[in-house]
Amino acid sequence: MHKRHDLLLLPGLLCDARLWRDPVAILDDLVEARIADLTLDDSVTAMARRALAGAAPRFALAGLSMGGYVALEIMRQAPERVTHLALFDTSARPDAPEAARRRKALMALTRSGQFRGVTPRLLPSLLHPDAVDGPLGDEVRAMAERVGRDAFLRQQHAILHRPDSRPLLPGIQQPTLVAVGEQDILTPPDLAEEIADAIPQARLARIPRCGHLPSMEQPEAAAALLRTWLTGAG
Repeated sequence: MHKRHDLLLLPGLLCDARLWRDPVAILDDLVEARIADLTLDDSVTAMARRALAGAAPRFALAGLSMGGYVALEIMRQAPERVTHLALFDTSARPDAPEAARRRKALMALTRSGQFRGVTPRLLPSLLHPDAVDGPLGDEVRAMAERVGRDAFLRQQHAILHRPDSRPLLPGIQQPTLVAVGEQDILTPPDLAEEIADAIPQARLARIPRCGHLPSMEQPEAAAALLRTWLTGAG
């Protein structure tokens, strides 16, 4: 019988608790999960501070995409509280100039009242081709609508101004899982490899038939990786 772990989960841009729902259900015997609300703040510093305020004194930490940026910020603010670290489909780099330009343009469009959340045109960059036209695509779009325009702008501002986390990585001592969907277009596997190579105790896992959202696309695989990470098996 493995001990139960306090697990703090951090969602990505335009994501809410639905992002982590299925792996959490699979891991019910192992974890006491809390899913942070990252919709209320416009900087990763403030997001991390709020997440820490609602977390257990010591906890395992997992973040996906923007949640990964916040997880790395938690490693800056309170590394002594983190027992294990998992980074899904994320990057340690800041935005490149072209990505920053596109992000600012999208924010300007959104401010002008043209917030469309996750459009059908955007779905292929988030999900494996097999999942785009099915119920999962509908769930991703519904999740984005729940998060809404104002939170989207706050989150984009936070992402745009996030720090370069690459200098932080060699100092991370916790057992670390770095996972990425094999077909992730937004944060491709080479960015995961960069993170895993820099963290001393990191294990890299590439998830087959999966895009940017493994916890929704391949929940059994994501849960199995998290179980191994938390129990030290394998």
